[in-house]
Amino acid sequence: MKPLSAPDATPIRILVVDDHTLFRRGLTALLARDPLFEVVGDAADAGEALRRAQELQPDLILLDNHLPGVNGVDALPALHDAAPLARVLMLTVSEDESDLSAALRAGAAGYLLKTIEGEALGQAIRRTMKGDSVVAQEMTSKLVAAFRGTAHAAPAPAPAPACGSDAPPAATAPKSGLLDSLSPRERDILRGIARGESNKEIGRELGIAETTVKIHVQHVLRKLDVSSRVHAAVIATEIGLL
Repeated sequence: MKPLSAPDATPIRILVVDDHTLFRRGLTALLARDPLFEVVGDAADAGEALRRAQELQPDLILLDNHLPGVNGVDALPALHDAAPLARVLMLTVSEDESDLSAALRAGAAGYLLKTIEGEALGQAIRRTMKGDSVVAQEMTSKLVAAFRGTAHAAPAPAPAPACGSDAPPAATAPKSGLLDSLSPRERDILRGIARGESNKEIGRELGIAETTVKIHVQHVLRKLDVSSRVHAAVIATEIGLL
């Protein structure tokens, strides 16, 4: 993990919640390599996490889902009550679509897998603290699938296309106009994002360099006025790009 360039910056105070002692210790040691991160406490189950969160008032909680007794997703509302200013980032082995959608609905700021690289975890924490929603790239296609399921299950007025349960039916129409601002290549990039593909996979499919894909992705996000690939994927699904 690359250290922060400005060591005098105020550290992000982190609470680690996981039932595996060795994992907690290893994660704490990994985060300690970056002066931006300060692990102020850890917990092995939801009950202990609530007590520690209320006592420590951390900036961010790294939360596993598979905990003894009450699982992480079910503990989210109580954690928000215990530490209202803390952002909660799921860090779990579960690639289950229902766990992902339940965590985001319950207020998780993001959903990461334990296979994540250390440097990528640090970047995800930084983005989370800036207000971004961060979801593991491997889970993007499942997020889109969960969104589709919600859209298909929710009743919608006849004149409007189906949309997410939290979005007004009229919201899809303006978003469809965003496609006009995208070049044909950028639409291809957006399709790849919506399918959950990495920059490398998109580049291989389109026959262009990974660095070129990265530039196109930045342009797509800016033109769609979103801050993450997840939001871009949801928009692509809403407007029927796939």
